[in-house]
Amino acid sequence: MAQAESGYYVPHGSNWPIIGSVGLTSLVIGIALYLEGMGLGLWVMGAGGALLIYMVWGWFADVIRESVGGLYSAQVDRSLRWGMIWFIFSEIMFFGAFFGALFYARFLSVPWLGGEDPATSRVLWDSALLAWPTAGPGNLGLDWKPMGPWPLPTINTLILLTSGVTLTVAHHALKENNRRRLITFMWMTIALGLAFICLQAYEYYEAYAHLNLRLDTGIYGSTFFMLTGFHGVHVLLGTIMLIVITLRCMKGHFEADSHFGYEATAWYWHFVDVVWLGLYVFVYIM
Repeated sequence: MAQAESGYYVPHGSNWPIIGSVGLTSLVIGIALYLEGMGLGLWVMGAGGALLIYMVWGWFADVIRESVGGLYSAQVDRSLRWGMIWFIFSEIMFFGAFFGALFYARFLSVPWLGGEDPATSRVLWDSALLAWPTAGPGNLGLDWKPMGPWPLPTINTLILLTSGVTLTVAHHALKENNRRRLITFMWMTIALGLAFICLQAYEYYEAYAHLNLRLDTGIYGSTFFMLTGFHGVHVLLGTIMLIVITLRCMKGHFEADSHFGYEATAWYWHFVDVVWLGLYVFVYIM
C-alpha cells in the first residue's frame, strides 16, 4: 500500500456532505413530528435514518478506497490523528457533563434537600431523610431498589477489561505482521463486545422487571440510565467499528507500519473501557 509523497489529498465532487445534511435534517424533523403525535413522523424519521446510514456507508467506503489507493500523505495521517484526538476529547466532555450531573445530585443537591439539620428535613419532607441512592423527594415511599455491582455489572467489567487485553494482543500481532493471531484476537474482542451488550440488555430487563428501577425513578433512575445507556450506545458503535476493521484486516488493508484506521478504533475502544471503569465505581459501588 503506497503512500503519497507530499501534498494534502482533497476529494472533489463529493455528494456525501449534502446527503448527510438532508438525512440529518429529515431525522430531526421526523422525531419532532413523532413527538407531536403525527403519524407522518415515523416515515420521515425512517427516511432520514436510512439516508444517514447510506451516507456513512458510502463515505467510509470512499475513505477506505482512498487510503488503500495510497492517496494519503504523512500530513493527512497527522491530521487524521489529531482529528481522532479531538473527537475523543469531545467524548470526554460529553461523559464529563453526565458525571457532573451525577456528582451534583449526589453530593450537593440531595444533601441540601435533606437538610443538615434533621429537624429541617422533617419539616420539608414529612420526617423522611434524603440519602443517596434516592429517587428524590417527589418519589418518597416509592418501592424500588438500586442496581448493585454484583453480579452483572462486575461480570461486564471483567468482559470489557478482557476485551482491552485481546485488542492489545491483536495490535501487537499486526505490528509483527502475524495475520492469523491478529484476526483471531480481533474476533475474540468482537465477541466480548457483543457479550457486554447482551448482558447490559439483560441488566435493564432485571432493573425494570424485578427492581422497579426505571428511567422515571427520580434522580437515581435518570442518572443511572443516562450514564449506562449512553455508554452502551458507545459500546455498540465501537463493536461495529471493530467488525469493520476486522474485515479490513482480513482483506489485508493494514501494514505493520501503516495502520491508523486500526489505531483509531483501538483508541476509541480503550476510551470506552476507561469510561466504564468510572461508571462501575461511581454508579454501582459508591
